[in-house]
Amino acid sequence: MSVVEIAHEVGIRLDAVREALAQELTGAGDVCITCSFQAEDVLLTKLALEIDSEIPVLFLDTGYHFKETYEYRDRMAREWNLNLINLLPAQSIEQQETQFGILYQSAPDQCCKLRKVEPLFKAVGEYRVWITGLRREQAKSRAALEERSMFALPGGKQVLKLAPLTEWTTRDVWYACEQLEIPLLPLYERGYSSIGCEPCTSLPLDPNDPRSGRWAGRKVECGIHIEVK
Repeated sequence: MSVVEIAHEVGIRLDAVREALAQELTGAGDVCITCSFQAEDVLLTKLALEIDSEIPVLFLDTGYHFKETYEYRDRMAREWNLNLINLLPAQSIEQQETQFGILYQSAPDQCCKLRKVEPLFKAVGEYRVWITGLRREQAKSRAALEERSMFALPGGKQVLKLAPLTEWTTRDVWYACEQLEIPLLPLYERGYSSIGCEPCTSLPLDPNDPRSGRWAGRKVECGIHIEVK
């Protein structure tokens, strides 16, 4: 595909995303967006800000992120004047490790539950719509991802989960970020393709699987996108 064809295709996709966001954000106020500060999330946040400059941007501050992630988050929050909400776990790292030991080594699911799932579900429960940068191409576990779906939180409340980038490829995301002059997390330059907490993130083990560098292959999802039954 030529550069002209890519530009045309991505332009159409951007228009569709803007339209989907406008349907939920215009005159709303009960909508949030989660942002890990990876490329797709930053792109989607940029597009949402065009419509609502005050949209709550939720970031899961696990305490285990790369130094570069924190620095980049702070830079983007400052330059874009984000309404950034850092979601903190109930326990500090010191408190958790004193009580349970190094959970990301012994029980990564429990670590993710305490430091990601519980804080996020509690926060998202305050909103009607949850916007996320999920894409089908990211992982086999996301192959059946829908752009719009109702998501059940613990306790029974449901929120509309909107994933406007569902069908986007990595190429689409990077091209759009370049065209919109969005600076990206420097860790990409070091070869990382999916970036989470530092202890559980490595360079991809499989070049054809961008999430193969997460949790050393022990699991593929942290749990924030899985409904609790």
